[in-house]
Amino acid sequence: MAGLDWLVIVFYFALLLGLAWWVVRKNRDTADDYFLAGRNLGWFLVGASIFASNIGSEHLVGLAGSGCTDGVAMAHYELHAWCLLVLAWVLVPFYARSMVYTMPEFLERRFNPTARWVLSVISLVAYVLTKAAVGIYAGGVVFGTLLPEIHINLGFMDLNSFWIGSVAVLVVTGLYTVLGGLRAVAYADALQTGILVLGSFLLTAYGLAELGGWQSLRDICGPEMFNLWKPLVPAGMEGTWAPVKESGRIAWYFNDQFPWVGMLFCAPIIGLWYWCTDQYIVQRALGAPNETQARRGSIFAAFLKLLPVFIFIIPGMICFALVSTGKVPALRDALYTAGELDRTKAQAAFPLLVQHILPPGIRGIVVAGLLSALMSSLAGVFNASSTLFTMDLYLKLKPNATQHQIVWMGRAATFGMVLVGLAWIPVIQGAKGLYFYLQGAQGYLAPPIFVVFFFGVFMKRLNAKGCLAALVAGFAMGVFRLAIDTPVSLGLAGFEHGYTPGSFLWIINNIYFQYYSVLIFLVSAIAMVGVSYATEPPNEEQIRGLTFGTVSAEDRQKTRDSWNWVDVVTSGCVLAIIVGAYLYFVG
Repeated sequence: MAGLDWLVIVFYFALLLGLAWWVVRKNRDTADDYFLAGRNLGWFLVGASIFASNIGSEHLVGLAGSGCTDGVAMAHYELHAWCLLVLAWVLVPFYARSMVYTMPEFLERRFNPTARWVLSVISLVAYVLTKAAVGIYAGGVVFGTLLPEIHINLGFMDLNSFWIGSVAVLVVTGLYTVLGGLRAVAYADALQTGILVLGSFLLTAYGLAELGGWQSLRDICGPEMFNLWKPLVPAGMEGTWAPVKESGRIAWYFNDQFPWVGMLFCAPIIGLWYWCTDQYIVQRALGAPNETQARRGSIFAAFLKLLPVFIFIIPGMICFALVSTGKVPALRDALYTAGELDRTKAQAAFPLLVQHILPPGIRGIVVAGLLSALMSSLAGVFNASSTLFTMDLYLKLKPNATQHQIVWMGRAATFGMVLVGLAWIPVIQGAKGLYFYLQGAQGYLAPPIFVVFFFGVFMKRLNAKGCLAALVAGFAMGVFRLAIDTPVSLGLAGFEHGYTPGSFLWIINNIYFQYYSVLIFLVSAIAMVGVSYATEPPNEEQIRGLTFGTVSAEDRQKTRDSWNWVDVVTSGCVLAIIVGAYLYFVG
């Protein structure tokens, strides 16, 4: 880091804090203003905030790391930008009509208060496992790579740059999130989106220039790394249907490098849950003043969501190619262990490229983009968590709380989220890869939520008892898998080599996470439909306007009046780009 880099970063922080201060001064001390920005976010702010909240440090660190080790395999999740079109065209009308603060609140209106409480608890647990801790950990990876020499000795413990960076990001992000609420988060996200995209494009451009261009990247990486559709069985294991020992650990029959069946059936479940029903994302659309702005913001976010394939995954592949050709020797020293590419070290592919191929000044812009990703992602999860805790749990216990008390509790909830997230970091450190961990944890928690929302909207016969059965059964299966996986990830005494081969726990631990996720989905769907049809139907009046079968002609017309040909054409462009990417990345 040169002096010019630090100057750029200081300017970025001054701009961010100045913007946050301006927003904080505009805020009113009301729940509507703090949690939903007064429902006054235009389409640009909605789209930019959705993108910035999604594209956090886990993408810069995890996606680039995945690109370095597995090529474009993880691009499936980024090409799920079509899920945002489902939000825009299918679910936004329901959310806009209901005028809810949270997704669990919508579930309460469709089913009953118990469903709201259960989903709130599940969502808060999921945020700890998949968002807060991952964002904090990735921030530590960035700082540990770019500034490895920094450390502080507190006497009883020595804090290295990993922990200093994690805590520093938490403090700055928590400050403007706690004070400004969703409005501060949305305006900061708009600024951070521009810096993030610019910085990442610069890194991709400099990396390709160092390598010799796009065709050189294709030639060096080979067709396998450019293939989105991975085989069911790893190369060299065809016909092997028995446990094998691989790289010092037990692996089962299934390919654990994103086989096409898992991507085809599991990834859309996770994608539709995340983009269409997760408070972390949908809260931005809830902050729009009407259906038109919420829909257009979601379509704009879909366009932005197509960028990570090229500005995060491709840099990881560039890093691999530079290592393979020996053009940047320092990269090989940083990424290899005993002559082999180390999956854990590969998580630092993005910051390593920043460190070794960018000139001063440009490096500062890209680091500012890194910091933008760290903070926007954490700010989003802090705001969503405080909204869930306050509106769905606190107000149930204290329904007569004043507006000031509601806002104060939302701020206090943020601090609790930070502490729990810090405590979970060691589990992520033991995982196979940051983005792999993220998708695994989401794969265990997402299916029952997907089932109750989408089945609930499309099938009016489903009732509260079926909803509760799906949530409890699915969540129990997910927590069971996490409870089995966690001791192995942590390497606790007696679990260094996993479970006894052939045992029940060994089988569960070694089933590929996407296949287990599909199993959770099937069990949740059967539970919801079976229990609902075995019990009484829901009250028609209660679900009016909350399912496709109960929407009035007047509401249908209002939705039709909220969009025009521009919305249709832009949505078609998103789909065309996605189809083009799938046709191109076929090895």
